[in-house]
Amino acid sequence: MTKKTMKVSELFSRLFPERQIYHRSGGTVRYFTISPPQQAVLSIAIAAVVGWTLYATASLVFIPGSTLSAQGQQQIDKYERWVQELRARDALSRSQLVERTEAFQEATVNFEQRHRTLEVMLESLRNGGELEASALRGNGTALLVNASIDEADRRQSRASEQVEEANATNVGVRGQIADIQREQQAFLDEVEDIAIERAEAARGVLRLTAVGTNRIAENREMGGPLVPFASLASGNFNTPEEAMFAERVAQVAARMEEARYYETVISNLPLADPVGVPSRLTSDYGLRVDPFNQRPGWHNGVDVGAYWNAPITATGPGTISFAGTKSGYGRLVEVDHGHGFKSRYAHLRRINVDKGDTVAIGDVIGAMGSTGRSTGPHLHYEVWFNNKPYDPVEFLRAGKHVHQE
Repeated sequence: MTKKTMKVSELFSRLFPERQIYHRSGGTVRYFTISPPQQAVLSIAIAAVVGWTLYATASLVFIPGSTLSAQGQQQIDKYERWVQELRARDALSRSQLVERTEAFQEATVNFEQRHRTLEVMLESLRNGGELEASALRGNGTALLVNASIDEADRRQSRASEQVEEANATNVGVRGQIADIQREQQAFLDEVEDIAIERAEAARGVLRLTAVGTNRIAENREMGGPLVPFASLASGNFNTPEEAMFAERVAQVAARMEEARYYETVISNLPLADPVGVPSRLTSDYGLRVDPFNQRPGWHNGVDVGAYWNAPITATGPGTISFAGTKSGYGRLVEVDHGHGFKSRYAHLRRINVDKGDTVAIGDVIGAMGSTGRSTGPHLHYEVWFNNKPYDPVEFLRAGKHVHQE
């Protein structure tokens, strides 16, 4: 027993010899002595802390039924939920970003196509090209049910200098879009100005004929149900800016449609000379002394003299509505020019066309003669509008502003 005690004591002395710790500060040296029993107590405390840590960790990981394991699982579940929510939000954000990117790209493509359309149309109009309102609508979509002057009258005011200066400060993509929008508005303004100028020129020609634009407008073939523009804008456009732009396009398209209509009328009017060779006016339109009974009478046309078989030509494009003999007129050709206008060529020696034929301006439709109620070779020429005769001289004068010699 004594030997065992001595061995234990010897082992304890080797494990925990007396230790001194020296500490030097400010030139003063101090030391602390740690006795073997103190070292043993400190070692036991450290071992106890390490053991408890190992036990707690093992309980949390390897013992599911314990209280600490349940709490840890709750924490893990909470973290997993957080991770799943973050992933879901990330996926949603990515999806929304893709959708917005695709929508932006599509809008950009449409924007650029619209811009190119306006550029081409404006260049065409500057060079005297055709006025086609459908070019403003794009991708085949009918923007207007029937373009009319009612839309055209509400002309949009031009942007003020303050607004333009404010827009000029935009940078980046928004600034580029704003610049293109201003350029498109400028295109529309110029297209509208060109349409107005051409419509006024056509109206001027119509005024020279003494028919006037009011009668022409009343004679215009139009119809269909009324569809207010507001109802179109409310359902077919994604933003107020698109609706405003479409409304502006509708106004300009109405101006273009108006100009196109009047130009079409002018291009079909009987405005050219009815005789294909140099000729002379031998009798005016209106009240005159009848050459047969020498009494006052009304003359529905003008008489134009040249020589036998002189070529008689169509004064405007149209369709032959009559070709034959008619009392008082002799051999007669009547051309329907549309829009209520007709021209008549009487006393012909020969007729070169048949009813239903289509003729262009300057086409020879017969030869000068003296058939019917006539005193000699000449052409009796009449112009009618809505079954009422008008002075052909007025149309010939107006034609000098349309058909250059």
